[in-house]
Amino acid sequence: MNLTRAEARERAALIDVDSYDVSLDLTRGEKVFGSTTAVKFRAKPGSSTFIDAVTHAVHSVTLNGRELDPAEVSDGVRIQLPDLAAENHLLVVADAPYMNTGEGLHRFVDPVDNEVYLYTQFEVPDSRRMFAVFEQPDLKASFTFTVTAPSHWDLVSNSPTPVPVETIPGEDGGARSVWEFTPTPRLSSYVTALIAGPYQSVRSEVTSAEGRVTPLGIFARKSLMQYLDAENIFALTRQGFEFFEAQFGCPYPFEKYDQLFVPEFNAGAMENAGAVTILEGYVFRGKVTDAQVERRAITVLHELAHMWFGDLVTMRWWNDLWLNESFAEYMSHLAAVENTEFDHAWTTFASVEKSWAYRQDQLPTTHPIFAEINDLQDVEVNFDGITYAKGASVLRQLVAWVGPEEFMSGVREYFSKHAWQNTELSDLMAELEKASGRDLEKWGQLWLETAGVNTLTPEISAEADGTIGSFTIVQSAVESEPTLRPHRLAVGFYNLNGAGKLERVHRVELDVDGERTDVPALAGLAQPDLILLNDDDLAYAKVRLDPKSLATATAHLKDFSQSLPRTLVWGSAWDAARDGESPARGYVDLILANIAEESDSSVILVQLRQLATTLTFYVAEEHKEATAVAATDRLWDLASAVPAGSDAQLQFVKSYALLARSAGQLDTVSGLLDGSLTLDGLSVDQDLRWELLASLVAGGRAGQERIDEELAHDNTSNGQNAAALAKAAIPTPEAKAEAWESIVVKGDLSNALQGSAVAGFTRVLDTSLLKPYAEKYFEAVPGIMANRTHALASQIVVGLYPAQLTTQATVDRTDEFLASLPEDSSALRRMMLENRDGVERSLRARQADVG
Repeated sequence: MNLTRAEARERAALIDVDSYDVSLDLTRGEKVFGSTTAVKFRAKPGSSTFIDAVTHAVHSVTLNGRELDPAEVSDGVRIQLPDLAAENHLLVVADAPYMNTGEGLHRFVDPVDNEVYLYTQFEVPDSRRMFAVFEQPDLKASFTFTVTAPSHWDLVSNSPTPVPVETIPGEDGGARSVWEFTPTPRLSSYVTALIAGPYQSVRSEVTSAEGRVTPLGIFARKSLMQYLDAENIFALTRQGFEFFEAQFGCPYPFEKYDQLFVPEFNAGAMENAGAVTILEGYVFRGKVTDAQVERRAITVLHELAHMWFGDLVTMRWWNDLWLNESFAEYMSHLAAVENTEFDHAWTTFASVEKSWAYRQDQLPTTHPIFAEINDLQDVEVNFDGITYAKGASVLRQLVAWVGPEEFMSGVREYFSKHAWQNTELSDLMAELEKASGRDLEKWGQLWLETAGVNTLTPEISAEADGTIGSFTIVQSAVESEPTLRPHRLAVGFYNLNGAGKLERVHRVELDVDGERTDVPALAGLAQPDLILLNDDDLAYAKVRLDPKSLATATAHLKDFSQSLPRTLVWGSAWDAARDGESPARGYVDLILANIAEESDSSVILVQLRQLATTLTFYVAEEHKEATAVAATDRLWDLASAVPAGSDAQLQFVKSYALLARSAGQLDTVSGLLDGSLTLDGLSVDQDLRWELLASLVAGGRAGQERIDEELAHDNTSNGQNAAALAKAAIPTPEAKAEAWESIVVKGDLSNALQGSAVAGFTRVLDTSLLKPYAEKYFEAVPGIMANRTHALASQIVVGLYPAQLTTQATVDRTDEFLASLPEDSSALRRMMLENRDGVERSLRARQADVG
């Protein structure tokens, strides 16, 4: 199933692909579909290569009119192509398997009406699961799809959907139709797509800057259409079109733009050219947090940015995956701030994306942004916080380094020169150097070719009159990743005003380089109440506060007038607790004392997640139960005190239900669920009912009978996933054994149901329930990696790791396991090293919290 970079280079040197003509028959039953692929390509005469094709069966292979024996040339993954001509025509007739893992052609049956819904997910190497293809991004070609499917289905691909060319009556009364799509522009195979089923749609259009009208479509399953907020998504899409066309100096490159909400999706979304697939969880069935609404907006803009950066111009090989994703992530936040209602998106970026990046960059498996990608297995494990979040953070630093106008000028030239082609990082950097006049070679080496995050600390000498004598920014790095880097950043001075609010009174922007950077511009100024390094969050670095600033922040965190500086201080406090530099209980107190005044929904969401992590993993064992009970009680007090119906109220109730453990807390959850207790402004809709029920199940207050009752009222995809989580959370040895059997032994769950079951299995108040499975986990993992797809295997390897048994014995057993791994186990080794690091970090944090 693997493909090395060396093999890809060799194949790209041998062949040049013209076109694919793919015919699919989706009427052959539940397990397989017919896949016939005709490929036209040029090659070096007499050479040999292979085409990728993950198949159930290969019926025939015809190369230039010559029949090849499928048994000899196909192994179910590759088809060997010997003795090529200068001009070649290949025809492969095969059956391919439907998937239930969120990879390839995924098949889902809606429990509401038993209708079948299909969609493709091809990134990284999975277009080969639907048709025979030279599966690498630099072998672009034109694709023509012809599809036979039930007549009542809607079909969507990269090209506009045509009228069926033929309808065939069915023996069972169900008619079949044949759709022929027009050829696509030259695309990489991983951004081709097919979405098929009785999807419903809402249609609109957008007029581009050049006056061209582009059709827009938004699709969802029939049972979800009543919840689809199409106008909101259309409005965001139009704002994105307007912003990106202006910034990129290039009109939208495809004939139409469809966005399809699909079931059991592994990612947030996928940038298929003109046919973006999006996580169905973004169709909101009830009230959701403002953070979720904003996240959906960022996702919509992220995928739209990919139409230019990724689809129009595509990386040559996966080592530039970071640039593809980082660019879209940076541009989505920029577009949100400058051209939508989500003008605080940089606060969200600091709270969500950078927090993820800093965590990933401190793992033992951290790697340079520009990572060496030797094969497809490397790609799969590098879809991480470095690729997305650190890359986007460093891209923002690059914009500050070269200048925003110069950056966009270089980007416009890049699109102009390389449209419909494949590029490398050097192609973009060359245009940015020309536009800015900056030499970016050293900058690129330090930022893109080394790993690790720097820490910036202010060193201040104060005069007797309260002014600053000298101000120095000290940069440090950990011993394992010692690189010091250049930073473009701002230093902000904040004072408490007469109304008790912290407001910025002074700002200076400068370049920081080396171990010590003096800032003479700040000497002689009055020392303010708080000094914030990396104000406006331009740089990628952890920051520390001087003693006076730390005291001000601790007492007045809620009093910042603006959300972004407050978020940076939140982040500094989290770093210190997570790194074991300050007691975890102090961080818990900081959250509970200030979070009710937090104005940004995403920041509340992140802080509550980090509160749960701190209570579960970082508080010292002897304080854990009492701290958790007291913190949860405090959350109920906060939920009762904040404005009725507010976003904060909803978030506090959700967090309360997640953490509830005492008898009184479970009584409260039970009252909310049965309606005997109400909270003014709180609507207990179906999705919240499931969260409350899961809380009661984990707490031993409800069991399978109650779960079945709730599922009878909500027998939907959402309901089945929630029921799977609740069932696995039943706190009995028998229930845990049944869940383990289903997840690990049988392995017949879809990606979504397995993920829910894993989450429920590990949701325990009494960790002794998990002890019998610690050794079973290490015994099962090698087989899981060998026999499951990457998506399913990683859910288990990461999700079932016995992290909650936070002991040195867990670390030691992991070390023993790592020592036994074969050399070719890079993906598994990486996941296990990251699992181990989490336990070691927990042990250090707990030690810092003792006393």
